[in-house]
Amino acid sequence: MEKPRSSTRHHTGRILASCLLFIAPAGANWAAEAVRISDADALRIGKKIWQNESNGTVAGLTAWNTGENFASLGIGHFIWYPQGVNGPFEESFPKFLAFAREHRVAIPGWVNQSPACPWNSRAEFSSAENSTQMRELRQFLSRTIDVQAQFMVARLQRSLAKMLDEAAPAERANIERQFGRVASTPHGCYALVDFVNFKGEGVLHTERYHGEGWGLLQVLEQMHGTENGAGAAREFSNSAAAMLRRRVQNSPPERHEARWLPGWLKRVHSYSENS
Repeated sequence: MEKPRSSTRHHTGRILASCLLFIAPAGANWAAEAVRISDADALRIGKKIWQNESNGTVAGLTAWNTGENFASLGIGHFIWYPQGVNGPFEESFPKFLAFAREHRVAIPGWVNQSPACPWNSRAEFSSAENSTQMRELRQFLSRTIDVQAQFMVARLQRSLAKMLDEAAPAERANIERQFGRVASTPHGCYALVDFVNFKGEGVLHTERYHGEGWGLLQVLEQMHGTENGAGAAREFSNSAAAMLRRRVQNSPPERHEARWLPGWLKRVHSYSENS
């Protein structure tokens, strides 16, 4: 397997991404403060997500899944639509490219010049598996694991805003507090980024069984601790596991979701700093 290299060594300055960390004294209004993660932490986070999503393989960084009309690229399965295709999901690969440009990361020329995915179907994408373009794309993705992780951490800001909009007013302060607890360490940022990439924000009413969701919002709602660091990571891991068990219990029997639960639980166990 090709070893990922930190892309940030090729440009001046360190890329700093942030999730929102909420710090406030008792009785004060909550205020957002940026959490800085180092390039080394970003690479560690990215490698963990890469392992979770595609077993850490370079080939797994470029995919076009059966039944879909878009390519899924990178550790975050960033969506890239062909020209003229409008799908129900947010197109995230162009946004990642904009983030990379902003931080002066070298991008293959043809990728920089392509406003849309150059392959129009899964068949075309599969046929190009060993093409020069596909190899260059994989090389670009494998050397920007840290930048992809930074981009995903930065996107958490929008996720938090969506969750607060969806939450009951009485729950919002606790959700902010719990988010901040988990985000207080790089490992906690990994847990937040990986879970939202894995099971979503929890704001869509279409993602419910018996009215109960299983996304990041629901995990944070079930947390009530006060300790930062390892304690917050353990509580997040336990709450995530509980929400996934609840999902399986509520799921339609014909979906046989229990078969997935052991793998899901193994993944969220990695959020505990003792794992």
